Amino acid sequence: MNYKVFSLFTIALIIGSFISVHGEGAPRESECSFEPHLRENCGGSGITQQECNEKGCCFSDQVYNVPWCFHPISPPIPDDDECEFE
Repeated sequence: MNYKVFSLFTIALIIGSFISVHGEGAPRESECSFEPHLRENCGGSGITQQECNEKGCCFSDQVYNVPWCFHPISPPIPDDDECEFE
């Protein structure tokens, strides 16, 4: 019985560490798709994509002279009219 519990615990730890190391905090694609000139820097010069994603930021090195590691776009805040309960 103890062997089964130990095995399940070990598997859970391995899966948990794999998820956290491989960008679980990375934002969704839709949060990173906006005009490059609107990007706000999220990392220093030379930051890697993995380091950037671990900070919860977007990474794209496709456009020069703009930040490659940048904060994701915030979802729009709904108007008061949209939040009314009827």
